[in-house]
Amino acid sequence: MPFDLVIRHGRAVTPDGVIRADIGIEGGEITAIAEGLSGGPVLDATDRLVLPGGVDPHAHIEQMSGMGLMNADTFESATRSAAMGGTTSVISFAAQHKGQALGRVVEEYAALARRGAMIDYAFHLSVSDIAAPDFDADLARLVAAGHRSIKVFTTYNIKLEDREILEVLAAARRHGALVCVHAENDGLIGWAKQALLAAGMTRPAHHAISHPRLAEVEAVSRLCHFAEFFGHPVMLFHISTREGAEVLRNAQARGVPVWGETCPHYLLMTSEVLDREGIEGAKWMCSPPQREATDQQALWAALEEGVLQIISSDHAPYRFDETGKLSAGPDADFTLIANGLPGLETRLPLIFAAMVSPDGAGVERFVELTSAAPARVYGLAAKGSIEIGKDADLAIWDPGVRRQYGADDLHDNVGYNPWEGREAAAPPQHVLSRGKPIVEDGRCVARPGQGRWIARDAMGVQTSTGPAPELHLIEGTP
Repeated sequence: MPFDLVIRHGRAVTPDGVIRADIGIEGGEITAIAEGLSGGPVLDATDRLVLPGGVDPHAHIEQMSGMGLMNADTFESATRSAAMGGTTSVISFAAQHKGQALGRVVEEYAALARRGAMIDYAFHLSVSDIAAPDFDADLARLVAAGHRSIKVFTTYNIKLEDREILEVLAAARRHGALVCVHAENDGLIGWAKQALLAAGMTRPAHHAISHPRLAEVEAVSRLCHFAEFFGHPVMLFHISTREGAEVLRNAQARGVPVWGETCPHYLLMTSEVLDREGIEGAKWMCSPPQREATDQQALWAALEEGVLQIISSDHAPYRFDETGKLSAGPDADFTLIANGLPGLETRLPLIFAAMVSPDGAGVERFVELTSAAPARVYGLAAKGSIEIGKDADLAIWDPGVRRQYGADDLHDNVGYNPWEGREAAAPPQHVLSRGKPIVEDGRCVARPGQGRWIARDAMGVQTSTGPAPELHLIEGTP
């Protein structure tokens, strides 16, 4: 039977290892993996690696920040950028603000995605007001419909108090949703910011000091205990410190159902990037901030051990002008500067260069951390690996080619590249989404709106660990 497309003579990275095989595609799915396939159009991958398309489970797209500032990217610009970097699936945030009905938030956000997305997508339900109208009913309905992850903050003006987080965890346990947390201690951050401003320490470089590393450690530890009480999975976002990773390691060792991710800017940058002339360092401000070289080493070790399971981008794009980073003026103190870096396009090339190298962890581990594990953890069942029956989301990489990033050479709407001067892998020249080319010979050929929403039937992660004995007593269950 003829195929819609055959990818021929490549080295495919599959769950069974790296194999020389052709890949046959029909109806948007992988239907054959074998040598000598024929019938249908051919895409030659000789001397190339054929990898699953990247799955980025943490990106802020066409979203209003807690400061009331729209980030720079629409679904069209963000997903174009993602595709050009080899990413074919993304999870962004349907972000509720105070007083908003969650169902309406998702409805309006989905309309934006349908209009603009060039790759497949899912949403985290980002919750900031559990007292909003119809919250409980909306949450139950949305989770049942396939939105299987909920995001909460422990800091900033969109934070939930502990009691509210516990309510969200209880609801997530009832309905079957993973809870994801931006975990930093709000009190420590608030105290540090006030003290720094009072001392006249207002530059972007002082942003790193305003987020004490113990703010992450305390909040991560607290959320591990909450997960332990409910016996319910929690994902800790963007771990940045060696101590944070150690808290996760210890919790996992005692059976607590907690997972963790980190990001390229924690693995490859330190806080020195903030210390620039004038306000220039604002370009690199993100939260948590970049840390130190010893933290980088600890995070890489945690990824190797499986303490951290995912490398995401935490794409949070703001232009370096009055619409973004400089919205409060060119002389604003660091507390008035939007936090976030673009990363959808650079995540895979940067990590590929670091891992698919003589002293790196290898291409199979790269695929696990950037595609397979994100798809598995978040329940994107058809994504993340090269297997028969999976979606034909594929990227063809030349492992021997490198590039150096320039000042403004990305395909998003940010206007600068925070990795300027950094060497990375050359991005894939061919990228497929459900068997259709979205990048061809290094050019984006995708159309706005061709991406599809990914309904998730269930949480991707489960646990055999039961909740705390007191919870049974409280609930009156055996």
